[in-house]
Amino acid sequence: MTDYRQNFIQFALDHDALKFGQFTLKSGRISPYFFNAGAFSTGAALGAIGAFYADAIIASGLEFDVLFGPAYKGIPLAAATSIALAQKTGHAIPWVFNRKEAKDHGEGGSLVGSPLRGRVLIIDDVITAGTAIRESLGLIDAAGAKAVGVTVMMDRQERGQTALSAIGELQRDYGLAVITIACLDDLITYCDENSGLSQARDRMSAYRAHYGTST
Repeated sequence: MTDYRQNFIQFALDHDALKFGQFTLKSGRISPYFFNAGAFSTGAALGAIGAFYADAIIASGLEFDVLFGPAYKGIPLAAATSIALAQKTGHAIPWVFNRKEAKDHGEGGSLVGSPLRGRVLIIDDVITAGTAIRESLGLIDAAGAKAVGVTVMMDRQERGQTALSAIGELQRDYGLAVITIACLDDLITYCDENSGLSQARDRMSAYRAHYGTST
């Protein structure tokens, strides 16, 4: 496991964004862990999250021209990541976000920030059903740009109504590259390498075997 993945998991635990135990999900499944990106609620935490996104994006080697942050949660994430990428690479990284409702005065329109053009990397916190990402793809296509990837904090590697996860369906349907800071396999490895977390490791391994995707 790369350093930024391990550091992110520790950071999430320190901020109570990641918890081990028993949690009932919206799907009704009993999960041995819970991840809440909303716990990163300070400027310092957001800055650190931007740096984690930047590390994952740089490590992926994906080439893109602009970051797109879907309203609402993707907006601060895209801004923080753009700042971190500029600091780490020395390149100004354009970013843009959408309004939920188009503005009918001033400059008008539903997009704010950089022009939406070229190769677009979508950034969001997590992907549950993939609805927000699919809406973003429509906006990007309408602008004449091309979505090349999506990046998220956590991949639960958990199948939905089919054998694929929402992330897997996006890869299959749109050919998107998917960049994640961490995934369930990383959590299992982290627990395996830290004494006192063997019970959490065993529960997550069992959950992965029962509900997980094949990749």
